[in-house]
Amino acid sequence: MKTAAPFTFVDLQPVTDCFLDDVLAGFGGMPKALSPKYFYDALGSELFEAICELPEYYPTRTEFALMRERAAEMAASLGEHCLLIEFGSGAGTKTEVLLQALRPAAYVAVDISPAALHAAAPRIAERHPGMPVIAVCADYMQPLDIPGLSPFAAARRVVYFPGSTIGNLTPDEARDFLRDALRLVGAGGAMLVCVDLKKDHAVLHAAYNDAQGVTAQFNLNLLRRINRELGADFELQQFRHLAFYDPVAGRIEMHLESLCPQTVTINGHPFAFAAGERLHTENSYKYAIDEFRELARNSGFRAQQVWCDPLDHFAVHLLEA
Repeated sequence: MKTAAPFTFVDLQPVTDCFLDDVLAGFGGMPKALSPKYFYDALGSELFEAICELPEYYPTRTEFALMRERAAEMAASLGEHCLLIEFGSGAGTKTEVLLQALRPAAYVAVDISPAALHAAAPRIAERHPGMPVIAVCADYMQPLDIPGLSPFAAARRVVYFPGSTIGNLTPDEARDFLRDALRLVGAGGAMLVCVDLKKDHAVLHAAYNDAQGVTAQFNLNLLRRINRELGADFELQQFRHLAFYDPVAGRIEMHLESLCPQTVTINGHPFAFAAGERLHTENSYKYAIDEFRELARNSGFRAQQVWCDPLDHFAVHLLEA
C-alpha cells in the first residue's frame, strides 16, 4: 500500500454551524438576501464544476490559460523562497502551475473544508517532495493569525487568492479583506489576486445565464439545501433564476424570483414572498484594471504588475506590502 505524503494539519476551528441563523436573518431582511457561500453543498459543488466547463462561462478556462502562460513571470516577480499562502485552496488544481514555477519555501493551503484539505494536501505534498505543506482549516474571510510559520526560512510571505472570488465582496468588504491580508503577509510581503474584468455586457450575461440552465439549477439548489437541512418547504418550481449586469454598480447580480404570492416556512418560521419578490443570492463585481489598483492602494498595498489574457477578460494583480 502506498503511503500518503506527509503534511501538517492545523485546525483553527472556524464557525460553520450558523446556517440557520444566517438564513433566518437573510430572509428577514429587506430585501431578502443570503451569502453565496451557502451554494456549496455536495450537489452545489458538482453543479459549479459543471458551470466551469460550459462554453459561456469564460472565467475558469481563461484563468487557467493565463496562469499557464505567465506563471514563470509571476514567480520571477515574487522571488525565490517565499512562503505561499493560498486562500480558498479547495482541490488545489489551480495552484499546481504556480507551485511548479515558484518552488516556494513552504505552501500553506487555507480552506474552511477539512475534507478538501485532507484530499488535496497529500497529493500536493507527493508532487512536490521536500516542500513543506501546511493545511489550515479556517475561514479566510476573517482576520487570520496562522501559527507555526516562523520557523520556515522564507524570504517573504505571499497570499495567493485565485478564482476571482474577491468579486463576491462589495468594494468596502474587499478593501477590509485586503487590509487583513496585508497584516498577514507583513512588511515586504505580497499578494497575487485574480480579478474578473469589466467587458462586453453580452459576454457577462451569457456567462450567468447559460443555455443549458446549469447556473439556474445551481442557484435553485440553494432552496433545495434549505429544505433538506433546515426543514423548509420551498417549492422550487415557484421560483426562477434571475441574473443580470448592473453597469452602475459594476456587478453581476444573481437572484431567485418568486413567481407568485406565497409563504414559505423555514424551521417553523414563516416568510412571505410577493409575486416578483427576489432573494438576492450573489454579487460578482467586475473591475477595470485601474479601479482594482486604486482599491488595492486604498487598502495599503502598492499595486505593481498586472497580467491579462489576450481578450482582457481576466487579470492577475501583483500587490506588494
